[in-house]
Amino acid sequence: MDLDRPETYSAVDGAGMLAHLEALPRQIEAAWALAQEFAAPAAYGAADSIVVAGMGGSAIGADLVGGLLQDTLRVPLVVWRDYDLPTWVGPRALVIASSYSGGTEETLSAVERALAVGAPVVGITTGGRLVERLAAAGQPVLRFTYPAQPRAALGYALVLLLGVLARLGYVPDQEEAVRAAGAAAREAGDRLGPAVPCAANGAKQLATALTGRVAIVYGGGFLAAVARRWKGQFNENAKHWAVYEALPELDHNAVMGYQFPADAARALQVVFLHAPLLPPRLSLRYRITAELLARQGIPHEQVEAWGEGSLAQLVSAIAYGDWTSYYLALLSGVDPTGIAAIDSLKARLAEAG
Repeated sequence: MDLDRPETYSAVDGAGMLAHLEALPRQIEAAWALAQEFAAPAAYGAADSIVVAGMGGSAIGADLVGGLLQDTLRVPLVVWRDYDLPTWVGPRALVIASSYSGGTEETLSAVERALAVGAPVVGITTGGRLVERLAAAGQPVLRFTYPAQPRAALGYALVLLLGVLARLGYVPDQEEAVRAAGAAAREAGDRLGPAVPCAANGAKQLATALTGRVAIVYGGGFLAAVARRWKGQFNENAKHWAVYEALPELDHNAVMGYQFPADAARALQVVFLHAPLLPPRLSLRYRITAELLARQGIPHEQVEAWGEGSLAQLVSAIAYGDWTSYYLALLSGVDPTGIAAIDSLKARLAEAG
């Protein structure tokens, strides 16, 4: 695959993942407009804690929001990726059920538990059983339409949740931040899209460097969840082994593992995700950690986010990873949309009842 010949992409990308990457700015704008129409009882804004129940591409938006708002959100936010709910969840906790399809069995299980213990529930979905169950229980649903794999609808997963929290008063209004995020997403397309040649395209260059290697993605602060997003995109889009780690925690353990196996340098590629708004002390850790990798000869590269404000920088870092995973899929000759292994697993679970 010659990445500088976009006209050949469709031979691999038959389902059109490219269009969804290019649509990220429009997703962000449409999701924010939709969130402004959301209405819920005033009591939903008085919870002592928030639990977002979701899986995969429907849960990553909550991770991103949690990391972004950790200094401004006035109550704890927990992302729950499992069946049921923690035992401490009760009437004073707000449960937000995020399921793109509305049929995610783990999330539906969490909803049943929330309703049983009297917790207020908000659904974010395109439809399915989740809408039916919450309608029957008299609980509000923020419903959207965007045909895609859940991971390709991240603009909705991220901004709809952010909008709900703002509408309920848990965080200040985010309109200015969302506008800047949309601009950052458009700039990502201008910098990293198919028309930009490899010589000037960081995502194409990074995908080339990652070919045949395991991606190890490092992120700290509000970019820790972005590192998780990169890992998932490498897995699902590129069908590629990937691992993510968070700073500063990795400096207390992972750095001791750089020594063995001795030939790791031939199999790994570390990617640091950095942003101008990260705390100076964390940026210092980035530099020192990179020095430790260099001593062991482990290849590493730093990706720098851009944008006005933390949300914009978070979005530009996400877009960089999405484009990189897309190009890596093309270089590996695999359809970036298909998820045969996941579909097979779900079918086996359905057979078991």
